[in-house]
Amino acid sequence: MSTVFVPEPHLLDSPRGRDWPLPTALGGAARLDEPPRTADAVIVGTGPAGLAVAAALWHHGVRDVVLFDRGTRPCGRFFDRVDTLGQRVLRSPYEHHPGAEGYRDCELLDFARLNWARLTPVERREVRMSQAGHRSVVPVDVFEAYCRQVASTHRVTERTWQATVHAVLPGKNSVTVCAGEHEVSARFVVLCTGEERRKAPDGWWPGPETPEGVRYWDERAPGGVDELIVVGAGLSAAHLVANGLAGGAKVHWVFRETGERYQCADVNSSFFRPEGRTRFDSVSWEDRLGLMRAFRRASVMFEFRPGLERAEANGRLVVHRGQAVTGVGTGEVRLADGSAVHGDHVALALGTVPWIGDQLLPEEVVGARDGWPDLDERSLAYCRAPRVFAVGAAAGMALGPAARNIDGHRVATARVAAAVAHGVQRGAPLAASKAVAGV
Repeated sequence: MSTVFVPEPHLLDSPRGRDWPLPTALGGAARLDEPPRTADAVIVGTGPAGLAVAAALWHHGVRDVVLFDRGTRPCGRFFDRVDTLGQRVLRSPYEHHPGAEGYRDCELLDFARLNWARLTPVERREVRMSQAGHRSVVPVDVFEAYCRQVASTHRVTERTWQATVHAVLPGKNSVTVCAGEHEVSARFVVLCTGEERRKAPDGWWPGPETPEGVRYWDERAPGGVDELIVVGAGLSAAHLVANGLAGGAKVHWVFRETGERYQCADVNSSFFRPEGRTRFDSVSWEDRLGLMRAFRRASVMFEFRPGLERAEANGRLVVHRGQAVTGVGTGEVRLADGSAVHGDHVALALGTVPWIGDQLLPEEVVGARDGWPDLDERSLAYCRAPRVFAVGAAAGMALGPAARNIDGHRVATARVAAAVAHGVQRGAPLAASKAVAGV
């Protein structure tokens, strides 16, 4: 008889909001003053990917860097979304972190060990699991403090301006970045714009406005819900279900698959290793599309299984498996078999889509094919704008399914930072200019 190991759900309960000792040079929020007119590099987005790029460029000696973010602090949007879901631990293990790779730097596991006294017994056990080479779970609180550490020690915060970038215009010898009322002429630009929530399909409701009583996973939940409907099969959906149950609601869980998928990682672990990326590199574009579809399917961390199974057994959770949704309205989800699920509130967790730069770059530069940008696979530069690079989910067809994960950010960062540093070292002085040459 085989034994299946199911991790205990208490791994999901790490505390938030602890005090962490941080360097005195931490600095405050993103700057609101005028950024410089020129820079060696501009990084668009200061989430985990942007943080990784900034740290790597620092170690390469590229210090004339401007970062733009619509938020007020590094990784702010990432942690706002995490806290909206009430998420306490990350799916990524300790070896996946946004610190610089290949340098004498404090890594995430080092940071956790340095702050051993602040960890709970369960968290300490996870650190030991990581040291022994086993799967480990990283607390959000530890990860956020580590990101602040990286931002501080690599002078990221003091080089970050709060502004929404609305255009990136490549020229012959420079790239103009338009952010709010500012324009910066840069030798190179790195887009670290992440992913956006996937919107409901056309036809689920009439008109562009979301029906009353319907929200997406990254929007705040209302109080006083007695019967909640959650649509989606991934980790965000699992958090919405668990939150509803914890709040005393009866929950209906609707998804198209015939059964839940529980996985340690949201992509196959082989794609985190060089041999997995080589496997992806060696096949045709059509085969890559197939691999992306096969290995980006929604799944839930194992830690959720015991609690969700207990809730289903006692009737507090009703799971509607193998059901396609045909329509959504106030307090109602209509299914393909003609039936409908009713409740007080509907929460949609339909996944995310890569932001490939098409909202910022000219369409002919992006060269989108099947929803993916045309990138140089060695440097991750846009083939039609070699001074502009992509790190994060947008590099998926170059790096494989792991591109959207924190460890994929580090692999992409290593390529991009080396290319940018080489270009800066061999380039001529850059003059500020508002003129944008043709591509």
